[in-house]
Amino acid sequence: MWIETETQVKFIFLRHGKTKGNEEQRYIGKTDEPLSEAGIQELLMQKQKGVFPDIQSLYESPMKRCRMTGEILYPAWSPILVPEWKEIDFGIWEGKNYEELRQDESYQAWIDSGGKIPFPKGESKELFIRRCVEGFQRIWKEICENKGQQPEAIGVIAHGGTIMAILSHYLDGAYFAYQVKNGQGYVCTVSGTKEKFCFANVQKIE
Repeated sequence: MWIETETQVKFIFLRHGKTKGNEEQRYIGKTDEPLSEAGIQELLMQKQKGVFPDIQSLYESPMKRCRMTGEILYPAWSPILVPEWKEIDFGIWEGKNYEELRQDESYQAWIDSGGKIPFPKGESKELFIRRCVEGFQRIWKEICENKGQQPEAIGVIAHGGTIMAILSHYLDGAYFAYQVKNGQGYVCTVSGTKEKFCFANVQKIE
């Protein structure tokens, strides 16, 4: 009887560098912003310090800020784009910050809910987590099926929300427990078969 062998891969989840909207503390989801000059310089400084682990394969959100981050950190690798990993849709709050929203009753209701209710004319956290997880499950199956060519370490460059969605789904902890700043992230080991796997040995990259 054929038995599927277990796969074990180290994943490096990194949030993209800063954009102008990030610097102004705006809700930047579907807006396809590039990195700011300050964001580029910060990534280069971190790279020079050896903050980012080596990888053998690279997956990214297709949004410009993630692709630019990948070109800076891992220029030798051609990324595989994962459309399910685009940032959450903030709806009518897209591009706005706290000062512009604090008098909005719907915004206060969202804060009072602990971020559980959907963004007005945007996406709910539940649907966002579902699509991010579906993206991860799809690439994990592809990795498991690629016998003989499985990388030891895979880089993932995505959004803060994407990282929170995936890790909170597979690990103990609330969604916002896995929040990271731009250019930060987590290293963890994923092991198992394409149908049953787990996350372990989670360490923060700062």
